[in-house]
Amino acid sequence: MSQETPAPPKSVLPPVGGDKPRRVRVQHVQAAKEAGERLTMLTAYDAPTARIFDAAGIDMLLVGDSMGDNMLGHANTIPVTMDELIPAARAVTRATKRAMVVADLPFGSYEASPAQAHASAVRMMKETGAQAVKFEGGARVAEHVRLLTSAGIPVMGHLGFTPQSENVLGGKRVQGRGEDAAELLCEDALALQEAGAFAVVLEMVPAPVAARATEILAIPTIGIGAGASCDGQVLVWLDMAGMGGWAPRFAKQFAQIGAELEKAASDYAAEVRAGSFPGREHAYWE
Repeated sequence: MSQETPAPPKSVLPPVGGDKPRRVRVQHVQAAKEAGERLTMLTAYDAPTARIFDAAGIDMLLVGDSMGDNMLGHANTIPVTMDELIPAARAVTRATKRAMVVADLPFGSYEASPAQAHASAVRMMKETGAQAVKFEGGARVAEHVRLLTSAGIPVMGHLGFTPQSENVLGGKRVQGRGEDAAELLCEDALALQEAGAFAVVLEMVPAPVAARATEILAIPTIGIGAGASCDGQVLVWLDMAGMGGWAPRFAKQFAQIGAELEKAASDYAAEVRAGSFPGREHAYWE
């Protein structure tokens, strides 16, 4: 007697595709944590890329200040401004129907006070249509998180290697090493949760530390260089697709889009120089 293959468990997240796709919201993210369903997140900085990732079923798109060193040619994220991030976040939001759009608050736009963070977050939400904001820090920004969430603004936290603090941290270095540092990271994560954050990014921390934080938190953890125990994963899309100039060990390249794009440009240039493009079929004759 043959046994039927059990049907996969029904997702708690909105379905991908369909005529009337539903947006991923904070309640879906929390439900995924409770159901043990892994969350997916990629960065996006423009409408065409966001549209592709949305169609692929990526749950959350981060309009990160990583735009600075990935799209704008800066050495790091620190020079990125609100005026640069807002058009990118607006384009990503316009291009998506399902994915939750999370926009970073850049360096200098929130650190001074909860009131500054609130003003920047309100501007980001009103001018872009993003569904949440993200900024760096633990207990030191708990009051910022508390004010924003009480005002109806969903906040994603960010701990571990925090790129805006690169100069204090001594470069791109793994954080949370050692018992004291690991304990402090978990305390910071709990402080963000208590203040109302709906999720926390853990970047470049030892896998056992990320596993511990994931275990003690009721809200989801989103890992990047933090091992497989997190509730979800995020990557800079250029690293994921073989487009980035920096290849960290945690960024698996799922394609070599950079090499393909270079080949396409090279082939185009060769045909133009040879006079074979445009051909008769590429011209209008009436």
